[in-house]
Amino acid sequence: MQVEQERLAKLRYKIEEANERYYVLDQPTMTDAEYDSLMRELLDIEHKHPEWVTPDSPSQRVGGFVTKEFPKVRHLEPLLSLDNAFDAGDLREFDRRVRSAAGPVEYVVELKIDGLTVALSYENGLLVRGATRGDGEVGEEITANVKTIPTIPLRLKETVPRLDVRGEGYMPKASFAKLNQEREEEGQPTFANPRNAAAGSLRQLNSRITAQRKLDYFAYQMLGAEEPEVKSQTDVLAYLKQQGFPVNPEYKVFQNIEELISYCEGMAEARHRFPYDIDGLVIKVNDLAQQRELGFTAKSPRWAIAYKFPAEQVETVVEDIMVRVGRTGVLTPTAVLTPVPVAGSTVSRATLHNLDNIRDKDVRIGDHVILHKAGDVIPEIVRALPEKRSGREKVFDMPECCPECSSPVVREAGEAAHRCTSITCPAQQREAVIHFVARDAMNIDGLGPAVIQQLLEAGVIKDAADLYALKFEDIIDLERMGKKSAENLLQAIADSKERGLAPLIFALGIRHVGEKAGKILAKKFGSMERLQEATADELQGIPDIGPAMAESIAHFFRQESTEDFLDKLDRAGVKMTAAESSRPSVFDGQSIVVTGSLQRWDRQQIEDLIETYGGKAAGSVSKKTAFVVAGDKAGSKLAKAKELGIPVLTEEEFARLLEEKG
Repeated sequence: MQVEQERLAKLRYKIEEANERYYVLDQPTMTDAEYDSLMRELLDIEHKHPEWVTPDSPSQRVGGFVTKEFPKVRHLEPLLSLDNAFDAGDLREFDRRVRSAAGPVEYVVELKIDGLTVALSYENGLLVRGATRGDGEVGEEITANVKTIPTIPLRLKETVPRLDVRGEGYMPKASFAKLNQEREEEGQPTFANPRNAAAGSLRQLNSRITAQRKLDYFAYQMLGAEEPEVKSQTDVLAYLKQQGFPVNPEYKVFQNIEELISYCEGMAEARHRFPYDIDGLVIKVNDLAQQRELGFTAKSPRWAIAYKFPAEQVETVVEDIMVRVGRTGVLTPTAVLTPVPVAGSTVSRATLHNLDNIRDKDVRIGDHVILHKAGDVIPEIVRALPEKRSGREKVFDMPECCPECSSPVVREAGEAAHRCTSITCPAQQREAVIHFVARDAMNIDGLGPAVIQQLLEAGVIKDAADLYALKFEDIIDLERMGKKSAENLLQAIADSKERGLAPLIFALGIRHVGEKAGKILAKKFGSMERLQEATADELQGIPDIGPAMAESIAHFFRQESTEDFLDKLDRAGVKMTAAESSRPSVFDGQSIVVTGSLQRWDRQQIEDLIETYGGKAAGSVSKKTAFVVAGDKAGSKLAKAKELGIPVLTEEEFARLLEEKG
């Protein structure tokens, strides 16, 4: 028995060493036949002794686990997206903002892999969870699928108490080509690009399929690490590599913005030389202390930016220009194009933004134009080709009257936008209702644009608040609306009353206020009534709420129409308060850091407890930290707290504090 266990341990070591040398170091030490022989022997022993199977065994990479759904998981800290830069001017402006706030800086530039964000969690050196980014705060657990990626370590080189890592899961070009060839031969639809293929593979319910897709991974960020003492992004990359993670070696350090710009522009030409797709570069302030000093906006870090490469360009024809009226009354011209494939999809529409943009580019109906996808996402006309004109092309003018309600269209001085002057414009109402019922807002399933259009045209509703007065007889005669669908829709409307304050704030469609800001405002004010009373100055004092957003919020709530709308929601029983806690705000607004290995709580439990009692569970120690809760083997965060003179509590002291004040 002991001999067999020793053989099993040796097999695991040999196989993982072979995996690292083959996949990470690109220095294979054995033939495929030798590797397969070792793996077969390992599987035979584990089949005989299933009680010996451990989470870090190489056998756990082969897949086969089938699940009905992916559990939700909250990330250790928000996985924010990045602001984008598209040219040298954007990079210089980013550099100006950074240096004006932080002084002299050094930048590290990394390749922006075109894949899917994957967060990994390790406890005591073992991989315990893999998760997608989700909305940045809550993702989906895909641990079984993550384990099939051979470059991801199942066990770290050192037994670190807790380490969360952010990186990119991706599909190499060779794997993508092979997968599409196989799908084509089997008569299945092919993937548009490696990113879509990677995303689909990592969200497979059967991890055996994921294992067959030959995915890979690059790690680039530590989240709430307990060890080691790292002071820069380059330190982070070195430490991750030391722990066995694959780290992309193609990164550069710059002190001079012009040298950085030159490198970025050169890489735009060289991007196709890599065995994986990249759609840009990520520029980060290298010093972690300066990163903390620069901080974050509601959506992105102020210390990093993504430089997006110029996109693929193709030629097509503008068949027409149509005008759409949005929920704020802005008229947006959109080019109707001869369908053309570009950057992985077929494009037949492209926004022209406003009349100034049309005039600057001299785009006419009937023109041949050059098209690309801005940031590889948004279709955009780059320029017209006047040399191909036949003389039958038509110059476009914005309509003098709204195409939806025939009200006058105006263009205010200093604005590029043309707006419909009617606050009762049906297009504005329609778009406002569509936004209100969206999944991230009030999440009313069954209320698509077509149903909303019918309700408005029938005069059954005038705005989103009227949805809560709908009766069965109001909707049963709508097109394609059966008895069961009508009942389900009414139930979905009723259920939405309990969505809570944060989704409701977002649903109101206040200019500049997104989903993240809605959560911030709900947590700060607790009720719609309190938010209505807030001044622009008070709003601007909230972290992540800037001057433009603050003034927009204050202006929105000053409108009589807003008060009438909210009154209707209140009378309908829509919940307009945040979830109340029976517990007092013991830590009201305090920033608290948890570090080390805990005995009484796991990390998520204690951080949820801190937030329940009104505090903020922070990922790093700074001068603003109220106190630190330290468990066993606490590392650099504990040292930092002592250096700054910040109080340090044990778990027992923290528990007593809750008992005394709670």
